[in-house]
Amino acid sequence: MAQEKGIKAETIKGSGKGGRVTVDDLLKQQPEPSPQPTLFVRSEEPAPYQTAEESRITRKKMTPIRRKIAERLLAARQQTAMLTTFNEADMGKIMELRRQHKEHFQKKFGMTLGLMPFFIKACIDALREFPMVNARIDGDEIVQQHFYDMGIAIGGEKGLVVPVIRDADRLTLVEMEKKIRSLVEQVENNRLSLEDLTGGTFTISNGGVYGSMLSTPILNPPQSGVLGMHAIQDRPVARDGQVVIRP
Repeated sequence: MAQEKGIKAETIKGSGKGGRVTVDDLLKQQPEPSPQPTLFVRSEEPAPYQTAEESRITRKKMTPIRRKIAERLLAARQQTAMLTTFNEADMGKIMELRRQHKEHFQKKFGMTLGLMPFFIKACIDALREFPMVNARIDGDEIVQQHFYDMGIAIGGEKGLVVPVIRDADRLTLVEMEKKIRSLVEQVENNRLSLEDLTGGTFTISNGGVYGSMLSTPILNPPQSGVLGMHAIQDRPVARDGQVVIRP
């Protein structure tokens, strides 16, 4: 039987009387694979046998959070009627405002002011003007929400998560910036709770940090809208009959 299975009997630790190798011992053993040619073999440690396909790929189990993200994104694509519209905005005034007050802001609050708080403010103003975008569908009812819990998409080691800034309309730019920094730190240290990720009314996603110029961000159900921010680039545009450079 050992010969048939391709096993060297002397290498098996027997469980029978006097250390004898039994049939059960043989059945528990796996046959040794026949030697196969390999491209690279370290002399002190032979490389394990791999098929041609396996040598070209690496398989890794998805984490539960990645599986959940994938399921939610697929459900959003299948269960919502999504439409994307693209618009450009001249960021010159905001960038000049940040430049003028950068040093003072750093001294007073110990941090720089990012762009995200400005976009959160702009979104809240827009949602007030168009409240249906801040609503959600529940069965056959439209539920209008008179509060502004803004989801901020943050890329972490385990995937993209969307923590929520509660009652963002009541916060100043400084408070928003502090809250965003706190959420980013929690994402990096895997300290977000389920409460941090639920209940948002609108989401902002910033693909610009990856160099993206245009994209179609996926809705975060049951929300009705999502804003995708993208890279700021200097480009020639027409202003008052003149071609000028604007961000």
